[in-house]
Amino acid sequence: MLVLRLLNVVAPAYFLCISLVTFVLQIFVFIPSMFRDPSTTPLFSPALLHGALFLFLSANALGNYVLVIQSSPEDLGKDLNLGKGAEVADWLDGSRSPGSALPSTHFCRLCARVTQRHDHHCFFTGNCIGSRNMRNFIMFCLYTSLACLDSLVAGMAYISATLSMSFADPLAFLTLLPHSISQFFSGALLSSEMFVILMLYLWLGIGLACAGFCCHQMLLILRGQTRYQVRKGMVVRARPWRENLQEVFGKKWLLGLLIPVQNVESSCRRHKEK
Repeated sequence: MLVLRLLNVVAPAYFLCISLVTFVLQIFVFIPSMFRDPSTTPLFSPALLHGALFLFLSANALGNYVLVIQSSPEDLGKDLNLGKGAEVADWLDGSRSPGSALPSTHFCRLCARVTQRHDHHCFFTGNCIGSRNMRNFIMFCLYTSLACLDSLVAGMAYISATLSMSFADPLAFLTLLPHSISQFFSGALLSSEMFVILMLYLWLGIGLACAGFCCHQMLLILRGQTRYQVRKGMVVRARPWRENLQEVFGKKWLLGLLIPVQNVESSCRRHKEK
């Protein structure tokens, strides 16, 4: 438990550090050196267009990241009778209290609260993912993967121009790291260039992980399930996939796709149901 609590503090700081390094490399290294075209007008220059794209992806990723933290799942333990020792033990065991009729509720030891439609605990946000912040979490994963892909492409273009190498061969990227390590220790490669090469593999790993996580989460939403329900083997009521999507994303889903906003519509609907 101590290791998990430590990870719950270190992981968000690690993500913010990676985000800051990515922003500095893109704005001050990649864009000024790789996207200069004097023949185009300043309004439609490649540097300006790529910078606007990167800022759009970054703003959505960080904006939804903040909303995931702010839109914490409600602590249902305040409204439930959890004073008896047997019921508290049921919550601590991760099972549902016999005296409650709320589906897929779960007590998280790290958050110390009971949440409805609990999906999982995200260490990179230091928060539980539930009904209130599921949409922002999916948008966070989506835009983080796109921002990493954008940084990966820009970084490869920078390394290709700096080291005069080509990535036309698919094996070139796989052999880049071991070849760069040998060059670095032999003194033929600068530390800044080696740092960018390491960041390429980090962006690739984070981007693939977030994309896979987003696709898996969307599949569960279409089925009307949460990860906690799948892990516990809970049977859910079959509903049309459109209703499952609307429950998470709301009717104004396009607005949340373009800008980071809280799903106010779903929150109001849940309060009315109470």
